[in-house]
Amino acid sequence: MKKEMPKTEEEWKRKLKPEQYQVLREKGTERAFTGKLLENKEKGKYVCAGCGAELFNSDAKFDSGTGWPSFSGASENVGKRIDTSHGMTREEVYCKKCNGHLGHVFDDGPKPGGKRFCINSCSLDFKKKEKK
Repeated sequence: MKKEMPKTEEEWKRKLKPEQYQVLREKGTERAFTGKLLENKEKGKYVCAGCGAELFNSDAKFDSGTGWPSFSGASENVGKRIDTSHGMTREEVYCKKCNGHLGHVFDDGPKPGGKRFCINSCSLDFKKKEKK
């Protein structure tokens, strides 16, 4: 049976840890170099901590030196929209399934694509690749 996503903010508050709620639902940012997945080098999939949608493959993860997990590409479950908060214009990335804020995408990533998806670690869960 498919589990329903929370529909109200109160339900989201009960489902998520306070830091996750602040990032995913209120568009916050975790402190640099504090995320649980920053140093993760295992093979697998990074999924939304809010709804479980697959967002990033471990093969796209790279060390950007910025203090947040960075990826050179994203799945079709990652959407983009303009963010003009904090007096800047940036491109926000979010989970298309639950509308959770993930981070931002910048044009200073590795070639050939040149994108750096700068993601809050607490907005992600990691599903380790099963050994065959």
